This record gives sequence, C-alpha cells and structure tokens, in this order.
Amino acid sequence: MIVAASRPMAEMNQTPPPLLPGPDLWSNIVKAVESQDIGLALMNSMIVSGVITVSTVLLCTLAGFAFAKMRFRGRNVLFGIALGTMMIPPSLGVVPLYALMATLGLAGDLSSVILPSLVQCFGVFFMRQYLIQTLPDELLDAAKVDGATSLRTFWSIVLPIARPGMAVLAMLTFMTAWNDFFWPVITLNSSNPTVQVALNNLGSGYVPDTSVIMAGTLVGTLPVIVVFLLLGRQIVGGIIAGAVKG
Repeated sequence: MIVAASRPMAEMNQTPPPLLPGPDLWSNIVKAVESQDIGLALMNSMIVSGVITVSTVLLCTLAGFAFAKMRFRGRNVLFGIALGTMMIPPSLGVVPLYALMATLGLAGDLSSVILPSLVQCFGVFFMRQYLIQTLPDELLDAAKVDGATSLRTFWSIVLPIARPGMAVLAMLTFMTAWNDFFWPVITLNSSNPTVQVALNNLGSGYVPDTSVIMAGTLVGTLPVIVVFLLLGRQIVGGIIAGAVKG
C-alpha cells in the first residue's frame, strides 16, 4: 500500500512492479484530500467508531457480568435469545432498519450509523465467557459481606478484572466500526461520509487512480494502527498478569 501510494499509477502497471516507496507520497495524499473531504470523513469515522466502542464495551461488560455471575429468573432463556440474534444475517434487516431511520428523520445523519451498533451480541457473549473464567465468586461474596451494592461491585471489582477483555473487545469493535462500509454507504450521503464511504467515492471515477486510492487508504488506516498500539499494551499486560497469578 505504501509503495502504491508513493508512486504514479503508470509505474504500478509495470512488469515487474516497483517494490520500494517512491517520492510521490505527499502529492498523492494531497490529491486524495482534494478529491474527497478526507478530513471530514476521518472526523465522522472517529465519532462513530469512538461512540460505538465506548458504548459496546460498557454495555457488553454490564450484560456479560449479569449473565455470568448474577442469578435471576429467565437468565438462560434471555441469553439464548441474544445468541439467536447472531444467526440472523445483517443484510436481512437493512430495509426495515433504513425505513425506521427515515421515519425518525435520522437517515443521512451519523446517528443512523451509531444507534444500531450501540451494543452487540458478540460482545455480550465474549465478556460473559471472559468473566466466567476470570472473576472468582469469592470476591463477589466478600463484596456482599462488606455491604457493596451491585453498582459498587461492578465499578470496584469487575472493571479492574475485566480490563484486558475490555481492551480486546474495544480493539475489535473499533476496527469493525471503522471498516464498516455496507450500512454507512446506504444511510449516509457523499456530503457527510465516513472514511470507507469517502474511499469508495475516491475510486468511483471512469479510470480510478490506484495511487491516489492507496494514499487515501493509507491515511484511513493510520487511526486503526494507533488504536492497536494503545490497546495492545493492555492486552499483553493482561496476559502476563494472568500468567503470573496462575
């Protein structure tokens, strides 16, 4: 991608193609930014991915804790229903979902991308399995003896233990939301795009410039790399801590 983004398209069509970066990286990035509002697209994707990630991690950790350690009537039935929703192909819900967003007046707005993804069943299942394995019942019993409420127990005991799992879920959720194309291209327009919609418009010409497309893709990939670098430390730290405790 870096080689293609830093050379003219004519050189990329040579046989054999060049294997080292060229001198045109910045000029191709400028062309990509001028062709599409990449800055607005990056900001929109950061808003969408950030809100979805924070909401998913928090709500899925709460739900995972409830399904893993709390006893209430209908727990297994509710969890089975939640898992059943994972078997429904997302494409089947596009038409009614878009009709709902249009009825609410949200079509074309970022909230139409955010609202359907505030919580995900995979995240609930992931955090439930993680907390079953890492959260001892003795800690919860000790918290009850000390008079801690459920919210206090969740904040002081569950969150610190669940942090490595939350970091993994946050990274997966952010990458999924950032790379999502199918639903945003349906509900958003070209004047208010996310990164993937803007990149699709970037390559929609009669003869798409591969170098410019790769330059835009490179810019759109950088935030994902940054998130991985930030959360990768938490993941590795959690694995090491678990090994030491074991």
